[in-house]
Amino acid sequence: MRHMKLIAISAAVAAALMVAPAVSSARAPGPDASAAATTATKDIVDTAVAAGSFKTLASLLGQADLVKTLKGKGPFTVFAPTDAAFAKVPKKTLTALKKNKAKLRAVLLYHVASGKLGASKVVKRSSIKTLNGASVRVRVSGGNVFVGGAKVTSADVAASNGVIHVINKVLIPR
Repeated sequence: MRHMKLIAISAAVAAALMVAPAVSSARAPGPDASAAATTATKDIVDTAVAAGSFKTLASLLGQADLVKTLKGKGPFTVFAPTDAAFAKVPKKTLTALKKNKAKLRAVLLYHVASGKLGASKVVKRSSIKTLNGASVRVRVSGGNVFVGGAKVTSADVAASNGVIHVINKVLIPR
């Protein structure tokens, strides 16, 4: 049954890959960032999937039963690790997370904040409370933004129920 669910999610992922959204720079949001945010028609999950570099994240969201949540009304801010970021996680750690749904959910929810926090709001904060209850530190250095030690590589990816900031590292709560 779980395998069938993952196949269904994978099919949705493949279908969504046909329309990739524009991604802005992780530095300062441009004047078109807010206009794009108001016209986005895909939710957080479909937008991330459409970008094409979040297959691992999409799969793990399915395993953790969080797809429905992130397709919900929101708004949400998601700090989304790429497939390359997940590839840096030790296999032992990733396997352990996949076997423990509660821990997997905690890690994934550590990447999500309530509300729509565009780049212009993120850079003004020193920390952001996540949906797992813990806060991630925000730091700006050399024109780059870091959230929980991960570098934001693309910011303000608009979704109908929030915003996605692409990060280069998986955040593991302590």
